Formats: sequence, structure tokens, C-alpha cells
Amino acid sequence: MERWGYIGVGPDPADRRPKPPRSNWVIRATSKGRKAQAVWGPLFGVIETRWEERFGQGGIGQLRESLRALISQFDVELPDCLPILGYGLFSRGPDQKPAPAGRENSIGSRLALSALLSRALLAFAIEFERDSDLSLAISANVVRVLDEKGVRVRDLPLLNGVSKEAISMAIGILQKRHAAVIEPDQSGARAKVARLTRKGRGAQDAYRQLVSIIEERWQVRFGKGVVRALRESLERLEGGPLFRGLEPYADGWRASARKPDTLPHYPMVLHRGGFPDGS
Repeated sequence: MERWGYIGVGPDPADRRPKPPRSNWVIRATSKGRKAQAVWGPLFGVIETRWEERFGQGGIGQLRESLRALISQFDVELPDCLPILGYGLFSRGPDQKPAPAGRENSIGSRLALSALLSRALLAFAIEFERDSDLSLAISANVVRVLDEKGVRVRDLPLLNGVSKEAISMAIGILQKRHAAVIEPDQSGARAKVARLTRKGRGAQDAYRQLVSIIEERWQVRFGKGVVRALRESLERLEGGPLFRGLEPYADGWRASARKPDTLPHYPMVLHRGGFPDGS
């Protein structure tokens, strides 16, 4: 945000010390940052209204309530958006800050739908990554679509819905872990293919098993009815109505980019800009 001119970071003008430590510096929104706040502030409500029109007020209401019933049982406070993926493309939550008392009664009305979705996704990712050598972002997107025969690298963005830059980072990690290799296409085409090694195939099987195990854990921890209601609410959103939200504005930068054929199974938010597809 500082590089793009949305904030300024520096010593507090009220601090009279010649060289105050950086830990005492303050962050201020620039004029550009204040304009951005004015633009994005109302967007949460605007987009939720669009979703209610697209999916029906009842469907979105059920989704909100099922998310609230789940998140109200979390014992730590999670951020209102998915954090930028860290080293190894792992999801990092905040320090284990206890959830505030009494939030069960206010969380549904206090948080935007995007925040409720983000908290649920992040909680699942953190639990997955406690038991996995690979991140959920890599496992759910890249490892999921690879096999031992090989998949053309140039086809991966269309298969998993993330950018080629995000895929490049993921493939590099898989190569370092000896879970995948990049080889020339044996068909004679001038292309490279990504192929799972035996270790990578084991990671793929482990990913599928662990996802199911965590869903079963959540049914025990949070209640079968809560998890089932959330799954059913989310399944109603799949398909054409959801993809209508991907239509870009004509004057936006995404209008010149290829429209995705699918969406990621887990958003890959990178430092390149924070967009969920790694753009």
C-alpha cells in the first residue's frame, strides 16, 4: 500500500525525539488512500445486494446464518479477509488471540458476508496445514490437477483458475520437495509438462484424505447440522449464477485478461497485488 501511494509511514509529528524508533512510527492514509476507503467502504453492502438478487434473499440469508453458526464457535479471532500467503504458500492467521466474549450474538450482523467466508476458509486452511507438508493452496489447486503422466504447464491456469505466476511459485515448491518434475512434452510439441513423482502422488492422496478427515472433525466439533447446512448453502451457489459475477467492467484491467473457465479450490492471495487468483 505504501508503494502504491495509499499510505504514508513515518515518525509522528508530535514525537519530538530526533530519531524515534520505527516501531513508534505512524501510518496515515494519503489522499489517494482516503479516496480508496470511500470507494471500497460501501462495496460490501453493494455486492451482498447483488448476490441476493442473483441467488435469492433466502439463499444468501441461509448462507450467512450457516456461516455465523460455524464461526461463532471458533476459539480464536480471525481476520476479515484471507491473508497473503507466506513462505511455502502457507496460510498464516494472527497470533492465537482469544475470541471476544459475547461475539456469538453480534457476529452475524457485524461482519460482511466476505468476512464470514474468509474466516471459515482460513480456519480450514490452518487446520489442514497443521497436518500437511504442503499448503492447502498448492494441494487444492496444483497438486489436485496433476498426475503421473504429465500435464502441460501452459494448460494449468485454465485447469485450476489461478495465474501462471502463482502456478510457477507452486511448481517451484513442489520441485524442491521432490513432489513434481518439469519435463519436455514427449508428444514432440514444443511445450513443458508438469508430472507428479511417486512422492507427489502420495501428497495428492493425502490431500484428498485430509480434506475429508477435517470435514468429519468439524462435524464432531461444531455439529453435523451446522456443517451440513453450510455445505448445502454453498453448493446452491455453484454454477452459472456465480460465474456471472466474473464479468469485468469494460474500463477495468480485467477486461483485457482472459475470463477464467473455473475458480480456484482455494484462493491463492499473493504479494503481487492480493487478488485471489494470484494476478
